[in-house]
Amino acid sequence: MCAAAGWCVAQVIKALIDMWTNGRFRFERLYGNGGMPSSHSATVCAMFTSAACAYGFSSYQFAICFMMAVIVMVDAMGVRRETGKQSKLLNLMMKEDFWDFADPEKTQMRLKEFMGHTPLQVFCGAALGIVVALLLEGIVYG
Repeated sequence: MCAAAGWCVAQVIKALIDMWTNGRFRFERLYGNGGMPSSHSATVCAMFTSAACAYGFSSYQFAICFMMAVIVMVDAMGVRRETGKQSKLLNLMMKEDFWDFADPEKTQMRLKEFMGHTPLQVFCGAALGIVVALLLEGIVYG
């Protein structure tokens, strides 16, 4: 429950921040990747926080959740972020007619640029997930 709540809260905040910065609401931001805060980080940090509350820091449940969180957050800042940067560059190249495509449908195709996260986005998502889990654990088990 805490992991799902962490994801939902992060996605709503992400959509609101995007609406504030771009001046319009984009429904895709409610479920899409990338942006502030990282919903992946919020999800896994809420999960390991909940495991710590329920089973303790020395439990195997916490250890598994914590290691999964580390892997997800490192991946978000590494491979996924670089993929987003490459997509942005390729989109720019296609926009500037860098390639001469015979097929007009290929020139209309855009690669997804919101893929990974900056360290700040990951940190904010992680903090959000921990706070959401602590609040929910306090409410449910308070």
